[in-house]
Amino acid sequence: MLIDTHCHLDFKQFDEDREEVIKRAEQAGVKYLVNVGADIRGSEESIKLAKQYENIFAAVGIHPHYAEQVASQEIQHIEALADSRKVVAIGEIGLDYFDHNNPEVLIEKVLQSKQQDVLIKFIDLAARKKLPIIFHCRNAADDLLAIISENINIENSAVVHCFAQSKEFLRKCLNKGLYASFTANITYKKADKLRELIAYAPLDRIFLETDAPYLAPQEKRGTRNEPAYITFLANEIARIKQISQEELAQVTTDNAKFFFKIS
Repeated sequence: MLIDTHCHLDFKQFDEDREEVIKRAEQAGVKYLVNVGADIRGSEESIKLAKQYENIFAAVGIHPHYAEQVASQEIQHIEALADSRKVVAIGEIGLDYFDHNNPEVLIEKVLQSKQQDVLIKFIDLAARKKLPIIFHCRNAADDLLAIISENINIENSAVVHCFAQSKEFLRKCLNKGLYASFTANITYKKADKLRELIAYAPLDRIFLETDAPYLAPQEKRGTRNEPAYITFLANEIARIKQISQEELAQVTTDNAKFFFKIS
């Protein structure tokens, strides 16, 4: 049994065959899916999916790319959504200092500051709701660590999703009690540094995710990713860790069930 801890089945890429995608995941041994909101509409759609399918849970939040548009009413809207029965996390939230339309360009300092302010508000919301956090982090590791150090407390559990930062950043996150979630980009031919992170990370602090529709595994690269393909990721991590696929599935599933309080 596997758990895809981060996917976006509400995205338009799944409009034509969403039900079939969910069935293929189940047939592949993916017991549960956590559908993660990237904005208010996506958070609402995640809850709808969770209500429609017994094996789907929802996370609600606003991606840092949209932080400029977030005011108090958006925070309050997410807070109201967080009370829905199958919401298991606040996310994805975090910091992303690359321009949404041009990944070669960094956003201005004023926008970085806005992302930080919004993130702190969402961390506070997660603490009040006693829900874990799904962090997004790109080109902002130092600032995220600083915010975590000042704002994460005993009431917060958190994971950095799609982990692709440095080993030192991973070490500091682990020391602060965070989890690391990995995607199938570790299967890419030039992903040696990511595979080194897998080797370093303790098995009991790892989650599996697809980030579907993005980051299809090497065998499916160039196509839409989907939760059923998490088996490629699981097989690669088991190979790196030199353990059986059964042990890898058991431990990472237990990790996710504990973190998201899924019974």
